Amino acid sequence: MNTMIADHAFTQEPWYRPVNDEVTLFQAAYGARMPVMLKGPTGCGKTRFVEHMAWKLGRPLITVACNEDMTASDLVGRFLLDADGTKWQDGPLTLAARHGAICYLDEVVEARQDTTVVIHPLIDNRRVLPLEKKGELLEAHPDFFLVISYNPGYQSLMKDLKQSTKQRFGALDFNWPEAEVEIEIVAHESGTNQDIAKKLVEIGGRARNLKGHGLDEGISTRMLIHAGKLIGQGVEPGPACTMALVRPITDDPDMRDALDAAVATYF
Repeated sequence: MNTMIADHAFTQEPWYRPVNDEVTLFQAAYGARMPVMLKGPTGCGKTRFVEHMAWKLGRPLITVACNEDMTASDLVGRFLLDADGTKWQDGPLTLAARHGAICYLDEVVEARQDTTVVIHPLIDNRRVLPLEKKGELLEAHPDFFLVISYNPGYQSLMKDLKQSTKQRFGALDFNWPEAEVEIEIVAHESGTNQDIAKKLVEIGGRARNLKGHGLDEGISTRMLIHAGKLIGQGVEPGPACTMALVRPITDDPDMRDALDAAVATYF
């Protein structure tokens, strides 16, 4: 394995608790080399799922956190100057395509549409990546696989994928797990006991009911894990929840009071 790619390989299994049939479906998509789109709210486990699947499939994983300033060159690569002159440096997408890694474009709708179109020839039957600046037509490694994710709750007319992009993917929906599953996840990831995890999940459930009624987004599983970890560090549950659950999610005084009251119900 290429030394640079080897740095992206997992030596230990990233723990993931399956919720439905997403593991089986992802494996089938990988077998068919059908690129996959993961859709769901922030902090619900999309990234951990991709990490787990990369480990399960024995493939390195190159993750790109997309943003509105990202250019096609940031993905594909560029010529750089060094002591020996001009040298081409592969971008993360090219590196993955060249060496057979899984490339994960996280929150892909944050990138400009003129940037994301560079993936089109890689994810249809051509499986090639034109490196126009280098004058190379790169044929993707047989093991190369592309995964993208985004949060549909933040979609707008200005931030969405082109239909020509969407229709090249299979899609998996992610959401908050059922309470019993989420309790298991929070307890495992934070190291807290089942009783504390149950109370945290119940607080999260109450807060999610406020989405669209004062909250833009519900409390994520990731935030519940953060609260559990603080409690594990000896912080009292009330202040831990204030720090990890309430203060990050809203600055509205009335909404903070409502969330504080929900925390006080359990702790």
